[in-house]
Amino acid sequence: MKFAVVICAVALMSAGGASAQEGDKAMSKTTISFATATPGGGFPLYGNALAEVVNAADPTLSIEPRNTKGSNENIPLLEAGSVDIATVAGEPAYEAFKGIGRAPATKMKILTAMYSSPGMFVVRADSPYKTIQDLVGKPVAFGAKGSGLPILSRYILDGIGLKQDEDFKSIYLDHAGDGPPMVQDGRAAALWGAGIGWPGFTKMAESATGARFIAPTADEIAKIRAKHTFLKPLTVPAGSYPKQTEAIASVGSWSYVLVRDGLPDDVAYRLAKTLHGVEATFCKKLAQACETTAANTVAAAPDINLIHPGVLKYLREIGVAK
Repeated sequence: MKFAVVICAVALMSAGGASAQEGDKAMSKTTISFATATPGGGFPLYGNALAEVVNAADPTLSIEPRNTKGSNENIPLLEAGSVDIATVAGEPAYEAFKGIGRAPATKMKILTAMYSSPGMFVVRADSPYKTIQDLVGKPVAFGAKGSGLPILSRYILDGIGLKQDEDFKSIYLDHAGDGPPMVQDGRAAALWGAGIGWPGFTKMAESATGARFIAPTADEIAKIRAKHTFLKPLTVPAGSYPKQTEAIASVGSWSYVLVRDGLPDDVAYRLAKTLHGVEATFCKKLAQACETTAANTVAAAPDINLIHPGVLKYLREIGVAK
Protein backbone atom coordinates (compact mmCIF):
# COMPACT_ATOMS: atom_id res chain seq x y z
CA MET A 1 0.00 0.00 0.00
CA LYS A 2 2.80 2.39 0.99
CA PHE A 3 4.62 1.44 -2.21
CA ALA A 4 1.53 2.30 -4.27
CA VAL A 5 1.21 5.68 -2.55
CA VAL A 6 4.86 6.45 -3.32
CA ILE A 7 4.39 5.48 -6.97
CA CYS A 8 1.33 7.72 -7.25
CA ALA A 9 3.17 10.61 -5.62
CA VAL A 10 6.12 10.25 -8.00
CA ALA A 11 3.74 10.08 -10.94
CA LEU A 12 1.93 13.22 -9.81
CA MET A 13 5.21 15.05 -9.30
CA SER A 14 6.40 13.98 -12.75
CA ALA A 15 3.13 15.07 -14.33
CA GLY A 16 3.29 18.36 -12.47
CA GLY A 17 6.86 18.91 -13.63
CA ALA A 18 5.91 18.17 -17.22
CA SER A 19 2.97 20.56 -17.00
CA ALA A 20 5.20 23.25 -15.55
CA GLN A 21 7.74 22.71 -18.31
CA GLU A 22 5.03 22.91 -20.94
CA GLY A 23 3.73 26.07 -19.31
CA ASP A 24 7.20 27.61 -19.29
CA LYS A 25 7.63 26.63 -22.91
CA ALA A 26 4.28 28.13 -23.85
CA MET A 27 5.13 31.43 -22.16
CA SER A 28 8.66 31.73 -23.54
CA LYS A 29 9.17 34.52 -26.03
CA THR A 30 10.45 34.23 -29.57
CA THR A 31 12.71 37.22 -30.15
CA ILE A 32 12.71 38.64 -33.68
CA SER A 33 15.45 41.11 -34.67
CA PHE A 34 14.03 43.70 -37.09
CA ALA A 35 16.30 45.94 -39.20
CA THR A 36 14.77 49.21 -40.43
CA ALA A 37 16.74 52.30 -41.55
CA THR A 38 18.15 55.65 -40.41
CA PRO A 39 16.19 57.82 -37.95
CA GLY A 40 13.82 60.32 -39.52
CA GLY A 41 12.79 58.06 -42.40
CA GLY A 42 9.65 56.08 -43.14
CA PHE A 43 11.05 52.62 -42.40
CA PRO A 44 11.87 53.21 -38.70
CA LEU A 45 8.47 54.86 -38.24
CA TYR A 46 6.77 51.85 -39.77
CA GLY A 47 8.98 49.27 -38.08
CA ASN A 48 8.47 50.69 -34.60
CA ALA A 49 4.70 50.77 -35.10
CA LEU A 50 4.63 47.20 -36.42
CA ALA A 51 6.64 45.94 -33.47
CA GLU A 52 4.35 47.69 -31.02
CA VAL A 53 1.09 46.29 -32.38
CA VAL A 54 2.40 42.75 -32.93
CA ASN A 55 4.11 42.53 -29.53
CA ALA A 56 0.90 43.71 -27.86
CA ALA A 57 -1.21 41.18 -29.76
CA ASP A 58 1.03 38.15 -29.14
CA PRO A 59 2.98 38.09 -25.86
CA THR A 60 5.01 35.11 -27.10
CA LEU A 61 6.59 37.31 -29.81
CA SER A 62 9.14 40.02 -29.12
CA ILE A 63 10.00 42.03 -32.22
CA GLU A 64 13.01 44.26 -31.58
CA PRO A 65 13.55 47.02 -34.19
CA ARG A 66 17.02 48.43 -34.81
CA ASN A 67 18.21 51.30 -36.97
CA THR A 68 20.45 50.55 -39.94
CA LYS A 69 21.55 52.41 -43.05
CA GLY A 70 18.54 51.07 -44.93
CA SER A 71 17.75 48.57 -47.68
CA ASN A 72 21.28 48.19 -49.03
CA GLU A 73 22.54 47.22 -45.58
CA ASN A 74 19.46 45.21 -44.65
CA ILE A 75 19.79 42.77 -47.54
CA PRO A 76 23.30 41.55 -46.59
CA LEU A 77 22.27 41.50 -42.91
CA LEU A 78 19.39 39.17 -43.78
CA GLU A 79 21.55 37.02 -46.03
CA ALA A 80 24.17 36.67 -43.27
CA GLY A 81 21.47 35.70 -40.78
CA SER A 82 22.37 38.70 -38.60
CA VAL A 83 18.74 39.81 -38.42
CA ASP A 84 15.48 37.90 -38.80
CA ILE A 85 13.35 40.40 -40.69
CA ALA A 86 13.99 43.76 -42.37
CA THR A 87 12.30 46.54 -44.29
CA VAL A 88 13.47 46.63 -47.91
CA ALA A 89 12.38 49.02 -50.65
CA GLY A 90 10.89 47.63 -53.84
CA GLU A 91 13.78 48.36 -56.20
CA PRO A 92 16.62 46.73 -54.22
CA ALA A 93 14.26 43.82 -53.44
CA TYR A 94 13.52 43.45 -57.16
CA GLU A 95 17.23 43.46 -58.01
CA ALA A 96 17.98 40.90 -55.30
CA PHE A 97 15.14 38.59 -56.37
CA LYS A 98 16.24 38.79 -60.01
CA GLY A 99 19.97 38.52 -59.30
CA ILE A 100 20.62 41.90 -60.96
CA GLY A 101 24.15 43.09 -60.24
CA ARG A 102 24.82 40.05 -58.09
CA ALA A 103 24.96 36.27 -58.27
CA PRO A 104 23.12 34.21 -57.36
CA ALA A 105 19.63 35.60 -56.73
CA THR A 106 18.76 36.02 -53.07
CA LYS A 107 17.03 33.37 -50.97
CA MET A 108 15.20 35.95 -48.88
CA LYS A 109 11.42 35.66 -48.73
CA ILE A 110 8.52 38.05 -48.24
CA LEU A 111 6.77 38.33 -44.88
CA THR A 112 4.43 41.11 -45.95
CA ALA A 113 4.01 43.92 -48.43
CA MET A 114 4.33 47.16 -46.45
CA TYR A 115 2.94 49.97 -48.58
CA SER A 116 3.14 51.37 -52.08
CA SER A 117 5.85 53.96 -52.72
CA PRO A 118 5.02 56.51 -55.42
CA GLY A 119 8.16 58.56 -55.93
CA MET A 120 8.27 62.36 -56.18
CA PHE A 121 10.25 65.46 -55.30
CA VAL A 122 9.32 68.17 -52.81
CA VAL A 123 10.47 71.79 -53.05
CA ARG A 124 9.71 74.95 -51.09
CA ALA A 125 6.34 76.42 -52.04
CA ASP A 126 8.02 79.71 -52.97
CA SER A 127 10.61 78.08 -55.25
CA PRO A 128 10.49 78.54 -59.05
CA TYR A 129 10.68 74.78 -59.73
CA LYS A 130 7.60 73.16 -61.26
CA THR A 131 8.88 70.14 -63.22
CA ILE A 132 11.64 67.53 -63.00
CA GLN A 133 13.39 69.26 -65.91
CA ASP A 134 13.51 72.46 -63.83
CA LEU A 135 15.66 70.61 -61.28
CA VAL A 136 18.35 69.58 -63.78
CA GLY A 137 21.70 70.99 -62.70
CA LYS A 138 20.41 71.81 -59.22
CA PRO A 139 21.46 70.29 -55.86
CA VAL A 140 18.97 67.56 -55.00
CA ALA A 141 18.89 65.40 -51.86
CA PHE A 142 18.10 61.89 -53.12
CA GLY A 143 17.82 60.21 -49.72
CA ALA A 144 19.98 58.46 -47.19
CA LYS A 145 23.08 56.52 -48.21
CA GLY A 146 22.17 52.85 -48.34
CA SER A 147 18.42 53.41 -48.56
CA GLY A 148 16.24 52.28 -51.44
CA LEU A 149 15.09 55.81 -52.32
CA PRO A 150 18.10 56.71 -54.52
CA ILE A 151 17.62 53.45 -56.41
CA LEU A 152 13.99 54.28 -57.16
CA SER A 153 14.90 57.77 -58.36
CA ARG A 154 17.68 56.38 -60.52
CA TYR A 155 15.23 54.09 -62.36
CA ILE A 156 12.63 56.84 -62.75
CA LEU A 157 15.11 59.41 -64.02
CA ASP A 158 16.67 56.88 -66.37
CA GLY A 159 13.21 56.29 -67.83
CA ILE A 160 13.04 59.91 -68.95
CA GLY A 161 16.64 60.04 -70.19
CA LEU A 162 18.30 61.63 -67.16
CA LYS A 163 21.32 60.46 -65.20
CA GLN A 164 21.07 61.05 -61.47
CA ASP A 165 24.74 61.72 -60.77
CA GLU A 166 25.46 63.60 -63.99
CA ASP A 167 22.38 65.74 -64.61
CA PHE A 168 21.91 66.77 -60.97
CA LYS A 169 24.18 67.84 -58.13
CA SER A 170 23.29 64.74 -56.16
CA ILE A 171 23.33 64.80 -52.37
CA TYR A 172 23.23 61.56 -50.35
CA LEU A 173 22.32 61.95 -46.70
CA ASP A 174 23.80 60.38 -43.60
CA HIS A 175 20.34 60.40 -42.01
CA ALA A 176 16.95 60.63 -43.71
CA GLY A 177 15.90 63.39 -41.33
CA ASP A 178 18.64 65.69 -42.67
CA GLY A 179 16.81 66.35 -45.94
CA PRO A 180 13.99 68.80 -45.08
CA PRO A 181 16.26 71.36 -43.34
CA MET A 182 18.55 71.38 -46.39
CA VAL A 183 15.66 72.32 -48.67
CA GLN A 184 14.26 74.84 -46.22
CA ASP A 185 17.57 76.72 -45.87
CA GLY A 186 18.50 76.52 -49.55
CA ARG A 187 21.35 74.02 -49.47
CA ALA A 188 19.23 71.77 -51.67
CA ALA A 189 16.67 72.75 -54.28
CA ALA A 190 14.60 69.61 -53.75
CA LEU A 191 14.24 66.46 -51.71
CA TRP A 192 13.35 63.10 -53.24
CA GLY A 193 11.11 60.69 -51.36
CA ALA A 194 8.32 58.18 -51.76
CA GLY A 195 5.17 56.87 -50.19
CA ILE A 196 2.18 58.09 -48.23
CA GLY A 197 2.94 59.56 -44.82
CA TRP A 198 6.67 59.79 -45.58
CA PRO A 199 8.19 61.87 -42.72
CA GLY A 200 10.36 64.07 -44.96
CA PHE A 201 7.36 65.18 -47.01
CA THR A 202 5.30 65.76 -43.88
CA LYS A 203 7.99 67.99 -42.36
CA MET A 204 8.23 70.01 -45.56
CA ALA A 205 4.46 70.39 -45.85
CA GLU A 206 4.18 71.50 -42.21
CA SER A 207 7.10 73.94 -42.38
CA ALA A 208 6.87 77.73 -42.55
CA THR A 209 8.15 77.64 -46.15
CA GLY A 210 5.38 75.27 -47.25
CA ALA A 211 5.83 72.65 -49.96
CA ARG A 212 5.19 71.89 -53.60
CA PHE A 213 5.37 68.34 -54.91
CA ILE A 214 6.88 67.48 -58.29
CA ALA A 215 6.13 64.13 -59.93
CA PRO A 216 6.62 62.82 -63.48
CA THR A 217 4.12 64.09 -66.06
CA ALA A 218 1.74 61.69 -67.80
CA ASP A 219 4.08 61.49 -70.81
CA GLU A 220 7.08 60.88 -68.53
CA ILE A 221 5.20 58.14 -66.66
CA ALA A 222 4.51 56.40 -69.98
CA LYS A 223 8.20 56.56 -70.93
CA ILE A 224 9.33 55.28 -67.53
CA ARG A 225 6.94 52.32 -67.60
CA ALA A 226 7.93 51.45 -71.17
CA LYS A 227 11.58 51.15 -70.15
CA HIS A 228 11.17 49.76 -66.60
CA THR A 229 8.07 47.59 -66.63
CA PHE A 230 8.36 46.50 -63.00
CA LEU A 231 7.49 50.05 -61.89
CA LYS A 232 3.76 50.55 -61.41
CA PRO A 233 1.49 53.58 -61.79
CA LEU A 234 0.69 54.75 -58.25
CA THR A 235 -1.23 57.67 -56.79
CA VAL A 236 -0.72 59.80 -53.70
CA PRO A 237 -4.32 60.56 -52.64
CA ALA A 238 -5.33 64.15 -51.92
CA GLY A 239 -4.86 65.00 -48.27
CA SER A 240 -1.98 62.60 -47.76
CA TYR A 241 0.09 65.61 -46.68
CA PRO A 242 -0.90 68.97 -45.15
CA LYS A 243 -2.32 71.41 -47.74
CA GLN A 244 -2.11 68.77 -50.51
CA THR A 245 -5.48 69.38 -52.13
CA GLU A 246 -5.11 67.24 -55.25
CA ALA A 247 -4.12 63.64 -55.92
CA ILE A 248 -0.62 63.19 -57.38
CA ALA A 249 0.03 60.57 -60.06
CA SER A 250 3.47 58.96 -60.17
CA VAL A 251 5.20 55.60 -60.45
CA GLY A 252 6.90 53.37 -57.93
CA SER A 253 6.77 49.99 -56.31
CA TRP A 254 5.85 48.20 -53.08
CA SER A 255 8.19 48.02 -50.13
CA TYR A 256 8.39 44.78 -48.18
CA VAL A 257 9.27 43.24 -44.87
CA LEU A 258 11.60 40.44 -45.93
CA VAL A 259 12.81 37.50 -43.84
CA ARG A 260 16.11 35.69 -43.73
CA ASP A 261 16.57 32.34 -45.40
CA GLY A 262 15.93 29.63 -42.84
CA LEU A 263 13.43 31.47 -40.64
CA PRO A 264 11.32 28.55 -39.31
CA ASP A 265 7.95 28.09 -40.99
CA ASP A 266 6.09 28.14 -37.68
CA VAL A 267 7.64 31.48 -36.70
CA ALA A 268 6.78 33.06 -40.07
CA TYR A 269 3.25 31.65 -39.76
CA ARG A 270 2.79 33.18 -36.29
CA LEU A 271 4.16 36.53 -37.45
CA ALA A 272 1.79 36.63 -40.43
CA LYS A 273 -1.23 35.48 -38.44
CA THR A 274 -0.63 38.01 -35.68
CA LEU A 275 0.18 40.89 -38.02
CA HIS A 276 -2.82 40.41 -40.28
CA GLY A 277 -5.03 39.76 -37.28
CA VAL A 278 -4.41 43.33 -36.14
CA GLU A 279 -4.59 45.08 -39.53
CA ALA A 280 -7.29 47.49 -38.28
CA THR A 281 -5.22 48.41 -35.20
CA PHE A 282 -2.08 48.92 -37.29
CA CYS A 283 -4.02 51.11 -39.73
CA LYS A 284 -5.29 53.34 -36.91
CA LYS A 285 -1.76 53.70 -35.57
CA LEU A 286 -0.09 54.59 -38.88
CA ALA A 287 -1.79 55.79 -42.07
CA GLN A 288 0.59 54.06 -44.47
CA ALA A 289 0.09 50.77 -42.60
CA CYS A 290 -3.48 50.69 -43.93
CA GLU A 291 -1.93 49.13 -47.05
CA THR A 292 -0.34 46.31 -45.02
CA THR A 293 -2.94 43.65 -45.73
CA ALA A 294 -2.88 39.96 -46.54
CA ALA A 295 -4.50 40.63 -49.91
CA ASN A 296 -1.93 43.30 -50.83
CA THR A 297 0.91 40.92 -49.96
CA VAL A 298 -0.36 38.43 -52.53
CA ALA A 299 -1.00 41.16 -55.12
CA ALA A 300 2.36 42.91 -54.62
CA ALA A 301 4.60 39.81 -54.63
CA PRO A 302 6.48 39.56 -57.96
CA ASP A 303 6.00 35.78 -57.69
CA ILE A 304 3.86 33.99 -55.11
CA ASN A 305 6.76 31.59 -54.51
CA LEU A 306 8.76 34.53 -53.12
CA ILE A 307 6.40 34.61 -50.12
CA HIS A 308 7.74 32.62 -47.16
CA PRO A 309 6.14 29.12 -47.01
CA GLY A 310 4.94 29.71 -43.44
CA VAL A 311 3.27 32.96 -44.49
CA LEU A 312 1.82 31.33 -47.58
CA LYS A 313 0.26 28.61 -45.42
CA TYR A 314 -1.58 31.27 -43.44
CA LEU A 315 -2.63 33.20 -46.56
CA ARG A 316 -4.10 30.02 -48.04
CA GLU A 317 -5.93 29.24 -44.81
CA ILE A 318 -7.72 32.58 -44.92
CA GLY A 319 -8.45 32.26 -48.65
CA VAL A 320 -6.40 35.10 -50.12
CA ALA A 321 -3.86 32.83 -51.84
CA LYS A 322 -4.31 29.69 -53.90
